[in-house]
Amino acid sequence: MAWIGKTKESAIQALTGEYLKRISRYADVAGLPLKDEAAILSLASGEQKQNKERHKLVLLDSRGKQLSSEELAQFLEREQVNAIPLVFAIGGSDGFSEEARRQAAFTLSLGKMTLPHELARVVLTEQLYRAFTILAHHPYHLGH
Repeated sequence: MAWIGKTKESAIQALTGEYLKRISRYADVAGLPLKDEAAILSLASGEQKQNKERHKLVLLDSRGKQLSSEELAQFLEREQVNAIPLVFAIGGSDGFSEEARRQAAFTLSLGKMTLPHELARVVLTEQLYRAFTILAHHPYHLGH
């Protein structure tokens, strides 16, 4: 998971960290604050020095496809079959450019409401955790 900019709000850092830790029980996961959109595109393409592996880019964008929690779980299950890891990318306050949207393999929307990009990160990490618990038949999701 990658996002643009450093997080100043400790509550956002704590919640993101907690859900990333929970996800790590089910999958390899990391949270990467990056400088800009170009850095996200470079990460996805495998051009960064520390990571030469190519990733399937999933952009978070309000114009993307809305999925239920169960549909997100199905999406992750289908993608686990592929050998290409996913990178979920959250843009800055201005979102992503047309070029980034063209390069994305999938564009996901968290809904029609506008969320601050830092809050979107917390919602995404929680939903990814929920999706993995659905796949593992863990009771976390049953409380909805």
